[in-house]
Amino acid sequence: MAGTPGNSGRVTGPHGGMPVDKAAIRDAATVIVVRDGDSDDPRVLMGQRGAKAAFMPNKFVFPGGAMDHGDRHIPLAADIPPPCRERLQADGGAEVWQALCAAATRELWEETGLILGCPGTWSGEVPPDWQSFAASGHVPDASALSFVFRALTPPGRPRRFDARFFQVAAEALVGDLDDFSRASDELSHLQWIPLSQVRRFDLPFITEVVLAEVAANLRSGTRPETTPYFRNDDEESLFLQLHGRPMAGRD
Repeated sequence: MAGTPGNSGRVTGPHGGMPVDKAAIRDAATVIVVRDGDSDDPRVLMGQRGAKAAFMPNKFVFPGGAMDHGDRHIPLAADIPPPCRERLQADGGAEVWQALCAAATRELWEETGLILGCPGTWSGEVPPDWQSFAASGHVPDASALSFVFRALTPPGRPRRFDARFFQVAAEALVGDLDDFSRASDELSHLQWIPLSQVRRFDLPFITEVVLAEVAANLRSGTRPETTPYFRNDDEESLFLQLHGRPMAGRD
């Protein structure tokens, strides 16, 4: 979600909120929506980032973005199931795992106009970022999400994110899967891309890695016992595994 340029490398948060340090690592949520997952050639929902975007310009990506402060206070109709919940809580995620699920739902709504939720009414004041979602008559529901990947953006990039990738079956969404009329303009060319054709598009490296993991899981038809974690820091890049407990170490 875009902010307003400020001083000292900071941007003003959404709706004039607290300034955001552009150099800081921000928690983020990305949603991989899989359509026709049981078919010979499942499709995934992707869109193209703008040419002037500070992060990954022109690239085709999944819907997603940084977690907002307000996401910490969003009640979920249902939580993400275990063992994904335990893996989200591992390695510093205990305080934000619910907010990440909320952020995934909000970003999917904002960038595609598709709803991951169930019918319901909100009590109390609705945060500004959630008012349009609430107006649809739904409350967020994380029970269909699966936590499938985690990646930390390498140092030296204009933005750094600790991104959790969630997978969800398109059948769990509400409404017409081909209607993107309520989407914001953050992603263009929204479309369902067959996995057999997706590498013809201009993809970020990490997106290619995640797609390979998703494709392997779909082929196996089983739930993976671990969640991969691609961690980039100032010293080295590591592939780790989250087992519902703190990181187990190198593969």
